[in-house]
Amino acid sequence: MIKLTARQEQILTLIRDAISNTGIPPTRAEIASELGFRSANAAEEHLQALARKGAIDLTPGTSRGIRLREIGSDGPPVHSHIALMQLSLPLIGRVAAGSPILAQEHVEATYKVDRSLFSALPDFLLKVRGMSMRDAGILDGDLLAVRKTDQARNGQIVVARLGDDVTVKRYWKSGSIIELRPENPDFEPIRVNADIDEFALEGLAVGLMRAWG
Repeated sequence: MIKLTARQEQILTLIRDAISNTGIPPTRAEIASELGFRSANAAEEHLQALARKGAIDLTPGTSRGIRLREIGSDGPPVHSHIALMQLSLPLIGRVAAGSPILAQEHVEATYKVDRSLFSALPDFLLKVRGMSMRDAGILDGDLLAVRKTDQARNGQIVVARLGDDVTVKRYWKSGSIIELRPENPDFEPIRVNADIDEFALEGLAVGLMRAWG
């Protein structure tokens, strides 16, 4: 069982809430601002302590490289004292054009996941391919937890279908024009016209996990 201080519990709750509301973890500066720290360095010290205790993973070199974990001292994920129930989530693989994303033929595997990791419960997992969302802490091979919906607010991270392709991007809409923005300057935004292009919003990112081999 992971033993956290009151401040560490507060920061962990802040991280969970940020992922639930926006699909991505907060930056150090955002944590410092929210909790009244004088600098982002104070937030970093607490995050490092949480990482040492196994509550989170930190990805070097990214401003939002924080991943929730429920683990033992040095092994793969295990049950925590607050995870009394588990979710059974399908892992979605390649999606065929014209068929629902949760169709049985798209399911590659099923994962048991502690429901305490999510404030908003996801409907499926999607394996991230590529590095277009790197600066949001979403890396190639990660498992993105997704809540099925066809509605999103500007700035949220979404799973969208463009013809035969499924992509993870940040969503912005003005009129009928939708811009799917990457979080990596090496990639260009994708612009679609919702009135004429083959586009569907499949869901919102509500969490992120590292895939354990």
